[in-house]
Amino acid sequence: MNRTDGQTAPMTVTPGANDPATRIFLDHRELLFSVVYNMLGSVTDTEDVLQEVWLAWSPRTESGAPVQNPRAYLIRIAVNQALARRSALSRRRETYVGQWLPEPLLTTENTATDTSDTVVRAESFSLAVLVVLESLSPLERAVFVLHEVFGYTHPEIADLLGRSPVAVRQLAHRARAHVQARRPRHQPDPAVHARVTERFAAAALGGDMAALLEVLAPDVTLWTDGGGKGPATSLHPVHGNTRVAAIFHAVAENLRPGAVQIRYRHVNGEPSLLVFSGDSPLAVVVVEPDATGQRIREIYSITNPDKLSRVHR
Repeated sequence: MNRTDGQTAPMTVTPGANDPATRIFLDHRELLFSVVYNMLGSVTDTEDVLQEVWLAWSPRTESGAPVQNPRAYLIRIAVNQALARRSALSRRRETYVGQWLPEPLLTTENTATDTSDTVVRAESFSLAVLVVLESLSPLERAVFVLHEVFGYTHPEIADLLGRSPVAVRQLAHRARAHVQARRPRHQPDPAVHARVTERFAAAALGGDMAALLEVLAPDVTLWTDGGGKGPATSLHPVHGNTRVAAIFHAVAENLRPGAVQIRYRHVNGEPSLLVFSGDSPLAVVVVEPDATGQRIREIYSITNPDKLSRVHR
């Protein structure tokens, strides 16, 4: 990925895989990736944090001092590095153009048949929940991720964060109450989710206003993230099916026949649509169905090219 924000390049582990320190690190890399990504919502920043974890881990093992629990040691480094990176992310958000959405993470449809590494990486929240997590404090988010996704107990989290168990329980309570108040209450069957995604794509790209209004819930909300570099419909969320339908209808009218191609993939564990022009990704669109599974209540459209560099056909 070409970096334009002055951050370090994606992680590269240089020692050979036969090196004991490298083997231990690589054995835990996907777990570390999942923890940090859920804390940051950015694949690029997650890779940068993992580079920092490696740079902290390698000298520790080379010194000859034994590490009794490598997993706990690496998680502690990763969580604290992610908390430090969170501050930098917050500063970047202050000057970000328009709405900010998490960087999409392409996942697989059936993790039960995948390798263990892929299964761990698939342990990420949906895009909708990651948006909710952005409103938590960094510590609340760290506690929520470690407890809800990875099953760490409050005393274990307290040890990782250098906080008291009482403080961690309070953070966990606040985070859980906040997320439960705002996160989707209904998780549709994946097959139903996939069908409503395909209905939306056909109506939106086909310019069928009546079909769009049929598939969109009356109170649908559209979020678009272009970052000032990709097309975005608004600097703020757009509410209401008539306004959202009008936006997609206008987009379809300006498309040349055959100008874009659609691929259906899973993003953050959910059926989603990817829009390409040739081999170049133009957008990742994730829709969230309502309680019936037949209409869409939320749409997340990511067109910032910096966030699409890892998206492929």
